[in-house]
Amino acid sequence: MGYRIAVVGATGNVGREMLNILEEREFPVDEIVALASRRSLGTEVSFGDRTLKCKDLATFDFSGIDICLMSAGGDVSREWSPKIAKQGAIVIDNSSVWRMDPDVPLVVPEVNADAVAGYTKKGIIANPNCSTAQLVVALKPLHDAATITRVVVSTYQSVSGAGKDAMDELWNQTKGIYVNQSPEHEGGKFPKQIAFNVIPHIDVFMEDGYTKEEWKMVAETKKILDPKIKLTATAVRVPVFVGHSEAVNIEFEKPLSAEEAREILREAPGVLVVDKREPGGYVTPVECVGDFATFISRIREDPTVDNGLALWCVSDNLRKGAALNAVQIAECLANRGLLKQAA
Repeated sequence: MGYRIAVVGATGNVGREMLNILEEREFPVDEIVALASRRSLGTEVSFGDRTLKCKDLATFDFSGIDICLMSAGGDVSREWSPKIAKQGAIVIDNSSVWRMDPDVPLVVPEVNADAVAGYTKKGIIANPNCSTAQLVVALKPLHDAATITRVVVSTYQSVSGAGKDAMDELWNQTKGIYVNQSPEHEGGKFPKQIAFNVIPHIDVFMEDGYTKEEWKMVAETKKILDPKIKLTATAVRVPVFVGHSEAVNIEFEKPLSAEEAREILREAPGVLVVDKREPGGYVTPVECVGDFATFISRIREDPTVDNGLALWCVSDNLRKGAALNAVQIAECLANRGLLKQAA
């Protein structure tokens, strides 16, 4: 027997990917419901070979639902996640609203799966930021081996992280440039042209000069992995449709050679090492699309600091950065017998 699942925000990039991954990973589903706002009522989405018609979130009764996968944005989550949890469903939330709430576990299953048990306080489990998720998957096994003290990370984040409109903006600007049209960006998702460009600005600026995206990586890594780790980030949007990349510099308390790190990462859950020191011997965003893994390449020692390593990290942000991680959290709940309403 399976579980009763609701997906809120089922018409969005991540919501559709959640449905795909539930089917691909053969999660035991007895009943599945696609939910969205009233304006998307009746919109059709796919679940395997089935077609689901979206129902209205505002009128849906969650009392028979075991798990709600929530991917409808911060405002919707702030209002609806507590309401849904009160009706008995466990909410796995993809927004940033609940991540730093001390009563809500922030979970990446390869890193801190046991934390799912903390859902009982509010009935909510938070999914981390997409760039944080792949980073901590790479850091966890190395931290266990040699204790990380400091991380410097620069991200190269695809436009899909900003939603479908952002993907359309990149597509339309790129097409326009090829036919000698001016690449309009006024009123779009990005403050500057994204086609054939990079933008060192994701989310809003904070008083200290960092952006909120950069702050999220710092705060979430500390909550998930270790509050003692010092981390600084520069988050950059790049003209890639899907797949986030990160250049990561790591300092350790104890010595760790590149070869030792390579062997540790090869055995780590959720990680695939592709690291040949030759042209093409690494993974790029194009190659990670549609895959579940976090790919690690370019592992090398940093001679400028004591006990330093540098590496390249790539993952499908719609999958590991969002939808896959949410489904893996649901799997953790099922495997640990924590679903109260399991059939």
